[in-house]
Formats: sequence, structure tokens, C-alpha cells
Amino acid sequence: MPEIRYITRVQFDFGSLALLPAELAAAGIRRPLVVSDPGIRAAGLLDQLMSTLGAQPHAVFDQTPGNPTEAAVMAATALYKTEACDGLIAFGGGSSIDCAKGVAIMATHTGRLVDYATIEGGSSRITAQTAPLIAIPTTAGTGSEVARGSILIVADGRKLGFHSWHLVPRLAILDPELTIGLPAGLTAATGMDAIAHCVETYLAAAFNPPAEGIALDGLARGLANIERAFRDGSDREARRQMMSASMQGAMAFQKGLGCVHSLSHALGGLAGRHLHHGTLNALLLPTVLRFNTPAVGAKMDRLAREIGASSAAAVPQAFADLNVKLHMPAGLSAIGVERSDFEGVIANALRDHCHGTNPRAASVDDYRRMLEEAF
Repeated sequence: MPEIRYITRVQFDFGSLALLPAELAAAGIRRPLVVSDPGIRAAGLLDQLMSTLGAQPHAVFDQTPGNPTEAAVMAATALYKTEACDGLIAFGGGSSIDCAKGVAIMATHTGRLVDYATIEGGSSRITAQTAPLIAIPTTAGTGSEVARGSILIVADGRKLGFHSWHLVPRLAILDPELTIGLPAGLTAATGMDAIAHCVETYLAAAFNPPAEGIALDGLARGLANIERAFRDGSDREARRQMMSASMQGAMAFQKGLGCVHSLSHALGGLAGRHLHHGTLNALLLPTVLRFNTPAVGAKMDRLAREIGASSAAAVPQAFADLNVKLHMPAGLSAIGVERSDFEGVIANALRDHCHGTNPRAASVDDYRRMLEEAF
């Protein structure tokens, strides 16, 4: 039976980063660990955060990889304990926020990280003892700042989901100013991540009308603004709307996702490839939509109306055309995926938590055809 929750408190406006010191005090966090990544430091954004914190005692872990790993979670957890931290600030894209959620678990729970993975039955083991977390995204894509999940590569190489309402950040600070300097390619990839969230959660079978309404509104905002933000990164209104699309996609995807994500999670776990999640979602979305069209009936007709496509059959190509406009790679082969990867990817996709919520059951052969079409 689906459970409907909306979801956490959000401070959303240009300049809202300035609210952080007061929000830390309100949350009772006296010594936070900032979880970020090298790119955020190189871009000067981490310095901006430090200036906002002022004399606030804190520690910094800035080594989150592009696809967050168990090793990064455990290194940050060790720092959290050594520095006697009592809360977390996730500052960056979805990778930093997901890594911080892993720390929120491991700083306060015993055992192995994998014990808390959703497919290992770990959701019920995550308790209210999780470390308090404030999330501040610097991209407009994953929406992890308002989501109950975290996607992490564990020690055995699997890319797994961790889901609990106890992982929802206590507060999300959404300051579109932080995305103004985002490069065009990353704007496109993260924006397509948000759009894929809105599309997949709308088509998922579970009954959750609020999620569908939020997803469709987020999709409209994303489609109306992604090209504007891609072409002119200083377009403030486009940046605001893309950040809202990202937030809304994540507010909605508690309803469930599907094969776009089961495949992108599996591909993202390929050792040594460092494949960007949003790019994978963009490349997989058209082929998964073609696969799902026979199973979703009138929903695809409505999706066609929402995006201005001529018919349900034209929807997948509309997203493929958008990929071209955003200069996305031509296919999976262009980003380093090889056909020899397919069998392992399929095996992991079948075990992924998003596999079961796709509106049409996918077999081994179905996944193989999807990968070949997206190749």
C-alpha cells in the first residue's frame, strides 16, 4: 500500500544560503560536518559556504566522488566521529547529499553499510538515531535534498539504494544563486535527471495523485527552462525554475521510478567508468518510454499533451530530440559502455529497487533490447 508524505521544510529563494547559521542553531547542530566534493571547492562555492558559517565550529569532508562510494562514506564517518560532530551539512550535487545520508546512518548505527540497503531488507534497520542533516544543493537534478533515499556504491561494487523517512534532510536550503556558474554540459545532464524523475514517477503504477500532479508541474517547468539554462547559465529565472523542477521530481518519486533508473543505477556501478547519472537517464529515457507505452494507456496520451507531442507514439522521439538540442552524447557507446557490460548490467538492474515499480514488467531480453537500442 503506498504511503503519501510531503516531505520536509524547504527554504527556497535567491540568497537563502544566508539563513544557514540560524537554521543550524534551530536544529541544535553546534558542530556540523560539511560533506562536499573537490569540484565544489575548485569552483569557490565551498569558500562561500565557509564565509556564511563564519565562526561556527565545523569540519569539512570534500572528497565525495562523482558516484559516492562506501569508502567515501566511511572516511567521512571517521572524520565526523574524530571531530565530535553532531550534525551534517550536505553541500553539492546529489553525490554529496547521498554521501552525507550514508554518513547519517553510519555515524549513529552499527554494522556494515550494506546491512542498511533497501534490497538487503535494511530500510527497517535505519532508525530515528540518524544524524541530523541540512542539505544545500548546488545543482538542479537529483532532488536528493527532499528525498528519503540515497544511492551508494558499496564495497562489492553494487550501486544500491538506501531508503528511510529518517534519511530525509531536516531542512533543504535551495538557493538558485549557487547554480549560476554551473557549466552548460552539467546543466543539461542534471536537468535531464530532474526531467526523467518527473516522467518516470508520473508513469509508475502506484496510486498517488499528489505525486503525479507535482511531477507533471515539475516536468512543465523543466521542459520550459532547460534549454534556456543550457544556453545562458546566467538566466536567473531559468535557474530558479530548474531548481524547482528538480525538487518536484524528488518530491514525487516516492511513488516509484522504473527501468530508466534500474538501468542507470546498474550502469553507474560499472567499475572505472564514472558515468554521470543524469546523462545515463537522458540516454535511456526514450527507449524505456517506447517499452512502456503499451502498458500505460491514457497516461502516455496525457504526457503527449503536456509536452506538446503530436501523439503518444511521438513522446519517446520528443525526448530523443531534446537530448540532441542539449548536446547529449549520441548513445551509451559514446560514454564508454561496451556490449560486454550488458549481462552484468542486466543482472543488477533486475535486482534494483526501481525494477519492480516500472509500469511494465521487464525481462532479461527486454533489458537487453533496451540497452542495445540506447547503445
